[in-house]
Amino acid sequence: MENRPDTFKILIVDDEEDICEILQYNLQKAGYIVETAASAEEALYKMRNTWHLLLLDIMMDGISGLKMAQLLREDYHNDVPIIFISALDSEIDIVAGFDKGGDDYIAKPFSIKEVLARVNAVLNRCYPPLPDRISDNGTEQGTKPVAQQSDIFVHENLKVEYDKKRVLVDNVEISLTRKEFEILVLLAKSPGKIYSREDILQLVWKEESYVLERTVDVHIARLRKKIGTYGDLIVNRSGYGYSIHL
Repeated sequence: MENRPDTFKILIVDDEEDICEILQYNLQKAGYIVETAASAEEALYKMRNTWHLLLLDIMMDGISGLKMAQLLREDYHNDVPIIFISALDSEIDIVAGFDKGGDDYIAKPFSIKEVLARVNAVLNRCYPPLPDRISDNGTEQGTKPVAQQSDIFVHENLKVEYDKKRVLVDNVEISLTRKEFEILVLLAKSPGKIYSREDILQLVWKEESYVLERTVDVHIARLRKKIGTYGDLIVNRSGYGYSIHL
């Protein structure tokens, strides 16, 4: 999982100058470091720098937002969180955004309050805040003592360490987002048990709104890819849901 930075850097990619100005002004006012790019081509050039979130328009001249997302995920192997912002608002368009690696989708016209809320939600999911307080025995308050959390899941050279919140493949630590890790832990703790998409949304995303069942498929697809050959352990049981099959 990614470490949480002191200040988040956001790149806005949109060929509408007024949209970029409005978003940049409000996001900077909220405390973020923000830059803009007027095209996907310019944005790909700026990806040499580190960004913690992209706000990405879909309909742009040249390379579209969907194509840019696909390039980032498949060619650049870049897992930077992406929120699509687009005038395309049909279910097909939204699902296409998630299919290309989007973490959220905002339809134009939008409210600034909605954008700020979704930006905050995605950043908290992908870069979880550190615990505010540590108890006297060295554990995070509200959690069980480490002795009760030291269970691990091991299958061949795949190891999931619940208490340390890390995943190892061939003794190499794999970088997962918070949600990817939580899904893997959920499935690993009950091998063979089938969890529907609705189950996973309720247990992993809990009360978070604006999350589609398709989001589960996207996260599991990324999870499978990241754990390599062990991705085949996560199976879709005839459309009923997902489980780990050993």
